[in-house]
Amino acid sequence: MTDTGDPETAQPKQLRDIAAERLRAMIAQGKLRGGDWLRQAALSAELGISYTPIREALKQLEAEGLVEHVPYRGVRVVQFRPDDILDIYAIRLVLEAQAAASAAQRITDAELEALRHLHERMCQLHGVESLAEVRALNERFHLKIVEASGRTYLIRTLRAIWTWFPKMLWSQFLPDGDPPEREAQDNAEHAQILAALQARDPEAAERAIRHHIERARQTLIDALSQSAQR
Repeated sequence: MTDTGDPETAQPKQLRDIAAERLRAMIAQGKLRGGDWLRQAALSAELGISYTPIREALKQLEAEGLVEHVPYRGVRVVQFRPDDILDIYAIRLVLEAQAAASAAQRITDAELEALRHLHERMCQLHGVESLAEVRALNERFHLKIVEASGRTYLIRTLRAIWTWFPKMLWSQFLPDGDPPEREAQDNAEHAQILAALQARDPEAAERAIRHHIERARQTLIDALSQSAQR
């Protein structure tokens, strides 16, 4: 069926996907924050989609780790605790480091060129007005490295993590973006990762990605600490 622009003219499966996509975007943009309750009646009115597709979308988002069902109370956006941040980044430190080391041995010239393009574009963007694009490019940069590893289960697991984790953490703890100094640090760290991959140096690639992830983790921990002090 041709998309007419009206959500209710789509097939049921499409309606579920449309609802899920819109809810993911609202969470990523901080319009829905950790702990917010998701009431089907309110969502149906706001999105212009009937209850059944919204119910199915919420189940899909629950499977992705974006929302959680609380017995007798309903569904709410997942709210991260400090321990959750440490656990998530511990997983990334291990898995993305392995992926980077493998990518350094297998990456193609075309994949390197794609990474260079993503890095150059991120270096050209500055300020809050470019935040959404920078974050999207950053996700593509990291996943491009993961995909270049050729490691099936690393790719599958990290794709799933990147579906929800950075968007949730950013919207909850850094809705206005990283501190200004972090922008330059990110670009410098991405350049180091790229250089290690270009040199086909697995150990250097692993070190560079671990350093990058550790600094990102510390940024979030610092933001959480500052928020708690306000």
